[in-house]
Amino acid sequence: MTETQAATEAVSTVRPTLLEARDLHVEFASRGRRARAVDGVNLAVGEGEIVALVGESGCGKTTLARTLLGLERPTSGEVRYGGAALDYSSKALKAYRRQVQLVLQDPTGSLNPRHTVYEALAEGPRIHGLPDEREVVATALSRAGLRPPDRFFLRYPHELSGGQRQRVVIAGALALNPKVLVADEPVASLDASVRGEILALLLKLREELGLSALVVTHDLGLAWNIADRVAVMYLGRIVESGPVEQVLTAPRHPYTQALMSVLPESPERVVLTGEPPDPTRIPGGCRFHARCQVLASGRAAEAGVDGKCRSELLDILPAVPETQAACHYAAR
Repeated sequence: MTETQAATEAVSTVRPTLLEARDLHVEFASRGRRARAVDGVNLAVGEGEIVALVGESGCGKTTLARTLLGLERPTSGEVRYGGAALDYSSKALKAYRRQVQLVLQDPTGSLNPRHTVYEALAEGPRIHGLPDEREVVATALSRAGLRPPDRFFLRYPHELSGGQRQRVVIAGALALNPKVLVADEPVASLDASVRGEILALLLKLREELGLSALVVTHDLGLAWNIADRVAVMYLGRIVESGPVEQVLTAPRHPYTQALMSVLPESPERVVLTGEPPDPTRIPGGCRFHARCQVLASGRAAEAGVDGKCRSELLDILPAVPETQAACHYAAR
């Protein structure tokens, strides 16, 4: 299949948008300045779609995920669910969190060591007043691959393996029958053999329940194995996005190329210089230009875009299914 055919197929399978960020900005006070943790993001998750949000630590991806969950309020822009802007009243947020659930990175830290598995899973249904509590808990455990479920009811977290604990965390989210899972590094703390099992579980849940998911990760291999689309984030903004096969096999943005270069099969290693800039002092021009290997090597100058890279701001990428990159060199 050619690149054009792949792009056409990707567009033709666009799903109706379920969860969306529109021109989202989130700022925090930092040493007398304003840190722009999320600095203009458009991102959409369709029905039954898995989107991977990737980037190095400190790029703002967890803040974006927390804002999509309603745990942080945006400074400007809006979160939309089902076509309607998110209402931040207590009653509306309670209803929203039945639909959009969080799966945390560390199952050991997210489970109360004093609570049995049953008590941990029953907490959500009790808060939301769901009937048939025992049946809800048993169904959630079964869907998460812990069968027979009643065998796990009276166990404590320390009596479970790492993979079983992560399945309990996923079951806790499934107990409320959500439409969207927001998974923050869902397999980062697991052994390689167990990681595959959890990824297969997430794909199975999408197939059986029609679940959508936003998977936050720094692992491009995980994105490749599980996602339909990928969004690459740098210093508070999406710099490249599109169908996962296109973005990860032919990355256009130098930052994505650098992330891909650390994979074992990469023919050439790209070593970025320095650390990401302070989010209170985001540089002018392309926000990646101070670390950009294309600019440093002189290729941008040869293409005649080096001045733009250093001084001309790039547009915020829209939430579209096609491959796109916020880069003067890629756009030449």
